[in-house]
Amino acid sequence: HWLFCSPGDDNSGRKVITFSCCRMPPSHQLNHTRLLEYLKYTLDQYVENDYTVVYFHYGLKSVNKPSLKWLQTAYKEFDRNYSVLPSPAINIFLTILFSSPRYKKNLKALYVVHPTNFIKILWNLFKPLISHKFGKKIIYLNYLGDLGQHLKYDQLNIPQEVIRHDENLWRKQKGKLPPVVKVPPPRPPLPTQQFGVSLQYIKDKNKGELIPPVMKETVSYLKSKGLQVEGLFRRSASIQTIKAVQKLYNQGKSVNFDDYQDIHIPAVILKTFLRELPQPLLTFDCYDPILEITSVESCLRVTRCKQILQGLPEHNYAVLKYLMCFLHMVSQESIYNRMTASSLACVFGLNLIWPLKGSTSLSALVPVNLFTELLIDFYTNIFNSRTVPGE
Repeated sequence: HWLFCSPGDDNSGRKVITFSCCRMPPSHQLNHTRLLEYLKYTLDQYVENDYTVVYFHYGLKSVNKPSLKWLQTAYKEFDRNYSVLPSPAINIFLTILFSSPRYKKNLKALYVVHPTNFIKILWNLFKPLISHKFGKKIIYLNYLGDLGQHLKYDQLNIPQEVIRHDENLWRKQKGKLPPVVKVPPPRPPLPTQQFGVSLQYIKDKNKGELIPPVMKETVSYLKSKGLQVEGLFRRSASIQTIKAVQKLYNQGKSVNFDDYQDIHIPAVILKTFLRELPQPLLTFDCYDPILEITSVESCLRVTRCKQILQGLPEHNYAVLKYLMCFLHMVSQESIYNRMTASSLACVFGLNLIWPLKGSTSLSALVPVNLFTELLIDFYTNIFNSRTVPGE
């Protein structure tokens, strides 16, 4: 049903989870307890890092919304004594977010799209039950266009029913359709461009060097000053600062990370570079084989990883090997930085591989993260059979 979706990142590089009420099946067809468990499982893939939730309210009807009795039972199961809050569907999120500090801590925003007046009224009534700090994270957006200020709108897998509802709202409120967002034609990349261009382009403009300069500089800096920083790669950074650093790199200017006094900036820059490649580092061709890793026997998975990587172009393999060598090094310091191979995989997995069409489904998270974890954990074994130029 694509009820949950992980369409990419927001403007600050935080992972985004979307929840679409219109895709909820009728209540009599849905086991709401398992739904709650699945959502918790989904959030568990992200809660160690900053993340954002987008909740599309349109489509919640009497036929598909959870009963109030079930919601009250759910609260009791999580040992919380809150009364039932606004929309029954959004309560699924709030039940979980209240149930444990680990869910609340790294949630940076919960966008409620197309809220009804009833939700807003009830929300104001029940505000005293919620901390002021958490309340500030909940943002109401009346129109889809408002999402563009916070997220990469074109990455969102928005149901057609929600889009049509948004158009109808515009007609009623403003007497016309929402304005078409005009995307200017892409400019030709600068000779020094680092972000949003292919590995081959960067190589050709940098005297045949296989490892992009931005990767070399961020990895080198993090090796020297960040290996024992707790939560390395988990935190986001100021979007304005990240854009400014990207601009410097794209213009071929030098970047001194000491000037920013924030170790998370080079960490975010490294993730952003990977995420903005036109084709994922692991290539589109590897997407389906990677998703099948969970069906491989545990004792054969490392061998299967090696087989999959044999199909990578030489350049991609060289960059991946460089990155995994570094991430393996980070994981070796996990007693200090708390970033195990599993934690790093949750951060980097979706920055290394995504499908050619559409967004990554939540069911793909487990195999993608598992594959990435294996590359990090068994780096020496997996990458010892294939050398790259310059080694």
